[in-house]
Amino acid sequence: MKRLKLRPISVKASRVMSEFERQTTDAIIVGAGPVGLFAVFELGLLDIKAHLVDILDRPGGQCAELYPEKPIYDIPGFPEISGQELTDNLMEQIKPFEPTFHFNHMTESLTKLENGNWEMTTDQGLVIEAPVIIIAAGGGSFMPKKPSIPNIDQYEGKSVFYAVRKREVFEGKNILVAGGGDSALDWTNNLQPIASSMALIHRRDNFRAAPDSVSKMHQLIADEKMKLHVANIIELHGDNGQLNGVTAQRKGEEPYQIECDTLLAFYGLTMKLGPIANFGLNLHENLIPVDTEKFQTSEVGIFSIGDINHYPGKLKLILSGFHEAALMAQEAFRIIFPDKKLRFQYTTSSSSLQEKLGVNEKAD
Repeated sequence: MKRLKLRPISVKASRVMSEFERQTTDAIIVGAGPVGLFAVFELGLLDIKAHLVDILDRPGGQCAELYPEKPIYDIPGFPEISGQELTDNLMEQIKPFEPTFHFNHMTESLTKLENGNWEMTTDQGLVIEAPVIIIAAGGGSFMPKKPSIPNIDQYEGKSVFYAVRKREVFEGKNILVAGGGDSALDWTNNLQPIASSMALIHRRDNFRAAPDSVSKMHQLIADEKMKLHVANIIELHGDNGQLNGVTAQRKGEEPYQIECDTLLAFYGLTMKLGPIANFGLNLHENLIPVDTEKFQTSEVGIFSIGDINHYPGKLKLILSGFHEAALMAQEAFRIIFPDKKLRFQYTTSSSSLQEKLGVNEKAD
């Protein structure tokens, strides 16, 4: 048995699996950005079922997380489309294939089994077995930006958190949420009903989050169900990793205390290669070399598509990743179904492909 050791990645579920029992599928896609989502489509046309694993809490990768409203001008057939619109369209396109999503998980290990399959394990105890692994991780994993607050590492995982994995963990807590983006506002609104107390701290009184989320937050303040602090956290207080409060300071004013036993810190994300560096692959300047026929890596059964891979003439474009996904799917089919004959078909003329896509049902 060949075991490849990894440091943690992150994941949660969307056609969400409620229990973390051992699961099996045809293909595991690491990364739910546009290229990973389109890979579901190409695999689905060949009757290949896929599970997707992503460190974020939603599909779309960099497109949805960093520039959801920013126009993209080089997607074929769309003179202009936003990152979120592209994600929404891809999610609609892959609906017929019913992929399973695991968001907010960390992949801890990748093991080559004696039967030739790969076994992926996450930090949440989720184990997935598949004959094919597809790395579509863009520029790498999104990792939380940690604030430069002294001794914050002493509280991490106990009373300071950078993501919400299980909502019920925060029931009855005195929560302070830090940040001004979508994650900060979403979790402020979502956790307030189950928290003992809720407060939000941000360095300024305008926010980068969706207007609806900001409006809901202001309504909670108006209803005296939470507090807003326009300030910065400068110090944490507590014992043995358990917070009992923080020191905050508004610009030009004296520091003051905020009581809390839980800090959710949403200061944004940064890109790192993360555990992919330990997948046992031959890396080239932190990218994964592949061939241009199958987009397979140095390990049989592990493919890499999108910005994370490297080959002569590589262009880091979404449309390049779409092309790579199509060719990858052909070889994945041969590995997953070694006894079946691969027939190339066009969606425009193949009744069997149209049936898979539900084209006739839509027409009716």
